[in-house]
Amino acid sequence: MKKFFLALIILFLLPGCGSASGTPTPDLPTLLPPSPAPSTPVSPVDPTAGEIPPEAATPVCISFDPTQADIDRALEFTGNLFDRLDWQRSYTVAEGRVTVTWFSDTLAAVGFLEALIFPCGYEELDLDYYFSVDNWTTVFGNYESYRLVNDCRTDDGKRLYQFRTVEQGYEYDVRYWTVNDTDTRVIAMMLVFPVETPETADEYAYSLFPQLISCP
Repeated sequence: MKKFFLALIILFLLPGCGSASGTPTPDLPTLLPPSPAPSTPVSPVDPTAGEIPPEAATPVCISFDPTQADIDRALEFTGNLFDRLDWQRSYTVAEGRVTVTWFSDTLAAVGFLEALIFPCGYEELDLDYYFSVDNWTTVFGNYESYRLVNDCRTDDGKRLYQFRTVEQGYEYDVRYWTVNDTDTRVIAMMLVFPVETPETADEYAYSLFPQLISCP
């Protein structure tokens, strides 16, 4: 299993595109970059109200560049969950995102987090478009195969997508959560575990999202 896990890690790795530490660090395949101006519904305008103020006609957008607060949020989101065993962490900072990855040779598992920036804000429809078939094709492009097993969401906007993937004949269970962190930030968190260790995968899932370990 160790040999095939190392092969899996190699498939995951992409050249880093800007590391906070000044040296490139390995990165997992990422989703397509968020749109600089996600589409948002236009509020009805009263034709008797006169001219639309400029601030109402043009959305107020923030910078695409991650701040130190974004970096801290990404690094602290999982708490001390990956401090045990042999988890190795690396992270990169790029336009529109901070990416953190964890690898465990002992568990043959991968953790992957992205703190995504939507400069002009987002709505649920924007996230429906962002976390779509094209994006999953990008995320799992290096696998032999993948399939969406289930997906669900909670009332507060948390989403969970569950996949079954295959690489070099080995099957992996993938859980991919998204959290509406702020009006302009979304956290995406992925766990990849061999299908032979469902109890361990559940333990890590519970530590992160106790109310959304798996879809019903």
